[in-house]
Order: sequence, then structure tokens, then C-alpha cells
Amino acid sequence: MTFPASLSSLCAVQTRSISPENFDGSVGGGARATDGTGASCARDLGPGWKISPSVDVKAGETFDLANIDGAGKITHIWITTHTDNWRTLILRAYWDGASDPAVEVPYGDFFCNGWGVFAQVNSQMIAANPHGGFNSYWPMPFRTGARLTIENTSTVDVRVYYQVTYETGGDYAGEGYFHAQWHRSNPLDELVPHTILEGIEGQGHYVGTYIAWGVNSNGWWGEGEIKFYMDDDTDHPTICGTGTEDYFGGAWNFDVPGQGYTAFSTPYLGMPQVIRPDGLYVSQQRFGMYRWHVADPIHFATGLPRVDIQALGWRSGWRYLPLRDDIASTAMFYLDRPTARRPKTPSADELEVHLGATPVPDIGATPPREP
Repeated sequence: MTFPASLSSLCAVQTRSISPENFDGSVGGGARATDGTGASCARDLGPGWKISPSVDVKAGETFDLANIDGAGKITHIWITTHTDNWRTLILRAYWDGASDPAVEVPYGDFFCNGWGVFAQVNSQMIAANPHGGFNSYWPMPFRTGARLTIENTSTVDVRVYYQVTYETGGDYAGEGYFHAQWHRSNPLDELVPHTILEGIEGQGHYVGTYIAWGVNSNGWWGEGEIKFYMDDDTDHPTICGTGTEDYFGGAWNFDVPGQGYTAFSTPYLGMPQVIRPDGLYVSQQRFGMYRWHVADPIHFATGLPRVDIQALGWRSGWRYLPLRDDIASTAMFYLDRPTARRPKTPSADELEVHLGATPVPDIGATPPREP
């Protein structure tokens, strides 16, 4: 993955953008809609005045966010919907006409908000801004075409606002395909590490980890090591970390004396989310953490047999305590091919987050405003 040597360098590429105001990104194709989710609001103004700012994805259906023909590279994705939908929507990306997705991740987890509760993220690759404005800057090149979809696994229709910006006209032959995979252990099996990635074949580089970590017991939970089994590794990994908080760039339990767990967000690593018990239904602590290997990608020549992380706390006598936590991870990597081995698509029950009781709706509430 490379970035321009200089922002002022002239490039022989063209920028295009797909949104509900220009579904195919065509030249001069924006702001032409005569019907859409904003048509009633613009009834006094007519075409050109925010007629189609969003789409409604019906329950159980999949909507194509973008279909792009030819070679290009997605450079930015902005998207938003209400918090109730962040684990019920599945984001997918297909490259070069492949039938299997290279990206298959719950919407919120892809944007470092896996718990359905907003956390601001200020990183180079993912920015999550108030209140649920999600941005991705992962470069996503393709040679013959790209397709981005969003599936609504819930029982209610969902309104989604989005914009996909991409470039065409460049040479992308030497670039890897972007992949993202989601794994969840809920709860983690006894004395078994959580699998982040496994069975990946080909040349590439691992570039990112996001974990939504739910703690199911008292005490410290982040003593476990992350391990990267690369190329011909079998019993022992080439890369072995020293602890969970170390891998995500923190230290000493993320504990600032007098403040306890302290959220932080930096360009390449962070723990932007700390969800504390509320004394009622939210009984356990939950965390969101990311680590982007942008300045330090993990290169492999023939594959990544396995990436995993332990869940360890402490018991009496300064002994490690294996934990059985709720761990949901998203792994990002570039590969020399558009498809890779991936876990089975999660069911709605496997996606579900239990954060507390469902609030009683306010019948007289004001309808939500557009973003």
C-alpha cells in the first residue's frame, strides 16, 4: 500500500463519486434525481435540491452501494445510518467479478464501532465522527470492476446515506486486493485462543485489526498475546506479541491512575471505546480497540496460516487465568488475489449485541433529522 509522494504531484487519473444522487458515478450525472427519499422535503424547490440523499434498504434485502466497471481504486467511503443498525447490516466488497466477497464485515465493526454505541475514532484509516458519520480511507484497488453491497439482516427497513469516492485511469496491476474478515467467539472456548484470521493463501501484507472485546468476568482481561503464523509456520509463530494492551499501543492495563480505563485514539492505534457497567442491565465492561499496520505492514510470501489472540487475566499466586470472553475481531489485509478463504457468513443471532434492555419508544418523539 502506497500513498502519493507529494500531494502536489500531478496524476493522470480522474475522480468519480457514487451516491444516491449519482448511482453510477457518471460524468455530469449528479443532482439529476426527480424522485427519492428527499423528494417531499424538496417539493417547493424541485430537481437539484437534495431529492435523493439516501436509500431505504428493506428488511432481509441486499442493496448495491456501488457497481464500477473497469480498473480503478476506491479512495474514500462515507456512510451513516442509525445506531440500532450497526450490527444488523453487513458490508461486503467484491473485486473483478468474483462471486465471493473479499470484504464481509458487520457495518459497525468495519468502522471501529462494534457495540452499537458511538465512539469517536481519530485514525488515519478510519474516522468515526459525531454522531455516526463513518469514514474509510483504506485504498481499495481493482483491475476490472468493483461491487460494494450492504445487507439488512434485521426485521425493519433501514435508511442509509453514503458516498463512495474512487479514481480511474491509473495502473493498478501491481497492487494487492483489499480484504476484511470478521470472526466472533461468544463466548471464547475454554483454553483456546480467539481466531482473528486463518487459512489465507497467497502473497500479501496484513494491515489492520479491530476488536470489540466484551469482558465476562471481574479483573484484568488483556494479558494475552497476539500471534502471527506466517508462510510455513505451524506449531510456533514468527511474530508473537507481549500482551493485548501492548499490541494496541497502551500499557499497564490502559489505567491512568485515578481515572481507570482511559480511551485514546491516534493515527495508527487506539482504544476509543470503554463501555462501563451502568448498575442495571449493562453489567459487564466492553472495549473497542484498533491497530493499523500502515507504517509497519506485516508481509507474508505464501500465506497467513493463522492469526490469533489469547484472553488472559490473573488468578491467585500470580498465575494466568484463561478467560471466556465475547471477542469479535475484524482483520484487514491486502492479497495478490481477489478472494480468500473466509469464515461462514454470520447469522443474525451470531451478530447480535446484548447491551441492555430495549428502551420504551417515545410515541411523541420528533422524527430524526437527516445528517
